Parts: sequence; C-alpha cells; structure tokens
Amino acid sequence: MAWHAEALVGFDLETTGTDPLESRIVTASVVGVHGGRVVRQRDWLADPGIRIPEQASAIHGISNERAAAEGRPVREVADELAETLTGYWREGVPVVAYNASFDLTLLAAELRRHGLPSLEERLGGTAIGPVVDPYTIDRAVDRYRRGKRTLELVCAEYGVELTAAHQAAADALAAVRVAIAIAERHPAVAALDPAALHERQIGWYRTWAEDFQAFLRRKGDADAVIDPVWPIRTPALAPVAAERAAGGAPF
Repeated sequence: MAWHAEALVGFDLETTGTDPLESRIVTASVVGVHGGRVVRQRDWLADPGIRIPEQASAIHGISNERAAAEGRPVREVADELAETLTGYWREGVPVVAYNASFDLTLLAAELRRHGLPSLEERLGGTAIGPVVDPYTIDRAVDRYRRGKRTLELVCAEYGVELTAAHQAAADALAAVRVAIAIAERHPAVAALDPAALHERQIGWYRTWAEDFQAFLRRKGDADAVIDPVWPIRTPALAPVAAERAAGGAPF
C-alpha cells in the first residue's frame, strides 16, 4: 500500500517569529492520521521565555499574558515534542510538516538552547526521518506554477479545507491532507517509499536553494546565501528574508 494511505503524523509549530534559529516555540501540535482520519492528537502551549511580538500574536492569537499564565516552560515542551516525534520515527511513521526545514530547525535550536538531547541523539545517532514536506514536494512536482506557496494557497490548489490557519493543530492536519492530495495527483510521488521520498526531498530542496540563491544574486544581492540543507538547516546560516517571502516560514 502507498505511503499516503498508511499512518502519517502531522507536525506544526506556532512561534515568536520567522527566524528558526532565534525564534521560540509558542504552540505545537502533533496529529496522527490514518486513512485521512485523525486518530490521535497532542497539543502544547509554551511559555517561550521571551516576549511574543505583537505581529506574531496577531497571527496565531497567543498573547504574552496567556503564554505566561497557561503555558508550560518551553524546555519541557521542546523535550516532550522531540520525544514524541522520535517515537514515531522509531516506529517508521513519516512525520509530515509544511515547510519542514522551518519547524524542525526551530525545534533543533530549542533543544540546543536548553541543553537537551538532539533529535539525532534520541534516535541513537542516526539521521531523522522519514519526513514528508508538502512545501518541498509541491515546488518540485509543479515547479512553474505562479504565485506564493503559503499553506493556505497550496490547500486551495489541492482542494484541502483549512478552517483555522495558524492554529498548530489545524495546520498540522492540513499538511497531512495536502501531502495525501499531492500523492494522489502525482503517482510518481505516491510510488516512492517513505525513505526514498525523504532522500528525494533532500535533492529537491538543494536544487531549489541553489536556484533561488542564484536568482537573488542576479537581482543584485551578491551576498545572498540560501542554506541547501534539508530538513534541518545548518546552525551557522540564518535564513534570508526573501526566502520567507517566497513561500513563508509561518509563525
């Protein structure tokens, strides 16, 4: 049976900002899906330890006051979230995240910040995965489609309902359903097993990053650097603002 008809886990973060190396977790959700139905869900609300900018609060709806009063210490949230994701990977269940390099890089940064074991360490030193990133896959299989590729717009493209954008649980579920819709539209994607799809995305992301970096440099930004590593970015390289504009690292 194709991977998109098996068990999948959606993952999403809502955060304090758009730089995954500096921003902090505010909310998180992991949603288990089988056959398109939600079979389990776990949600977290964190006190990020820094002020949540008004721009971020306006998007995901979590105020500083609520995070401080109801949120758990972000160290605890990051640790539990990492254990939850690696638990699924140990079982061979793919984790689906829209623009996965944002969410997973941010989680990895939180783990480093708080002196917690990395995702790889929790897996005995092996690489993480399989990861399914509908953002990366969609860019590869429909390269020349015009317009931005925010989750809302890609949901519209594939006929996926998204009723509460920028709510972690809704975005996590939408990511899974977009991944399924892409597989149904593109049999070559559906035919790959999860490990092969993970490896293919590494190459697709690198190709996109190299092309986008070259584009930015042609447009006059001679120092533009787009990290080509997926699904967790290199800590030494910060994201470029234009990359966020191209598809959107969400709050």
